[in-house]
Amino acid sequence: MKIKSGFVLRNVADNWIVVPTGERVIDLNGLITLSESGALLWKYLQDEVEKKDLVDALLEEYEVSEEEAIQDVEAFLADLVAGSILET
Repeated sequence: MKIKSGFVLRNVADNWIVVPTGERVIDLNGLITLSESGALLWKYLQDEVEKKDLVDALLEEYEVSEEEAIQDVEAFLADLVAGSILET
């Protein structure tokens, strides 16, 4: 799975935002704001990854349990799927 083309992650005034570009502007009229951990997962999703890779990234970066990391990744991915942002 990976992020569809046409979305750009930017850090603006210490805030992580995703901006649609090109034809994606029609699909998503606005911006998406991400937490620091959301931005980390987004960066991994620029390339083809598995859910386990994302869980491992959270475990490496933050002091969370594996259960928490799995739940966070699943919730994040569900939001991306709901927004038609993720290629599976």
